Amino acid sequence: MTKKIAWITDTAAQLDESFIQKHNVHILPLSVVFEDGTFREDIDLTQDEFYEKLNMAKIPPKTSQPAIGEMMTLYEKLQQQGYDCAIALHVSSGMSGTIDTARSAALMVDFNIYPIDSKIGSYPMVKMIEVGSEMIERGHDVEEVVTAINKMTVNTELAFIPVNLKQLHRSGRVSGTQAFLSSLLNIKLIITFVDGKPVMKEKVRASKRARKNITDLLRIDMTKGTISEIAVIHCNNTNDASTWRDELLLEFPSLKIQVLPLSVCVGVHAGEGTTGLSWVWY
Repeated sequence: MTKKIAWITDTAAQLDESFIQKHNVHILPLSVVFEDGTFREDIDLTQDEFYEKLNMAKIPPKTSQPAIGEMMTLYEKLQQQGYDCAIALHVSSGMSGTIDTARSAALMVDFNIYPIDSKIGSYPMVKMIEVGSEMIERGHDVEEVVTAINKMTVNTELAFIPVNLKQLHRSGRVSGTQAFLSSLLNIKLIITFVDGKPVMKEKVRASKRARKNITDLLRIDMTKGTISEIAVIHCNNTNDASTWRDELLLEFPSLKIQVLPLSVCVGVHAGEGTTGLSWVWY
């Protein structure tokens, strides 16, 4: 008999409501801690409200993962609802302790949880849930699904360009001198993921060159496998993201290209205006 399997993720995936309903995904919100309190992403704080508070904040905010008790409560609720087990796909352990907390919570309840470290965030998490859901519909067992998703984590890319280093400086990621020189010389950082950790890949002059550098990464991965869909990602910068999408469609007319917001927890560090690309190859 087919098992009833629940999907769990966090707000790093930035799933839209139609996707959540279609795949019956349960969301554990990440939080942003401002001086005046803690706000759960997409519940207590919209994207617009976050960036308004970020720009006004005198003390830089911090991010916070879901509490272990919140996870345990959800696991027990799913068990009561008749689920046989759950797959819990979370933002990279290189960015958050959420996956480690999920593993700990799984040991404290009498319910089978399969925690997966996505080793990334954003769009690839969406594709992992989509592929996993399709496998379940075709009759694959949960272990096969988990194995397939773990394999997907090495075939993903998420590269982004902070519009400037102001917020990276405020959040303690770069020095004041680096931020000043970057502004003075119009230097753009390109940040990608290596073994689940965000790292600075390149420093280039001007946004156009930075976008070309990331597009070159896409071309390289197209030689490794099939890429039929990509996402232009952004931190409250729909206009620039849409422009980049239109430019990409001229070169890659057969690609399906979405424009998707990044989690506000990325915005805490990368800052408003950040843009980038993300994809998965098969």
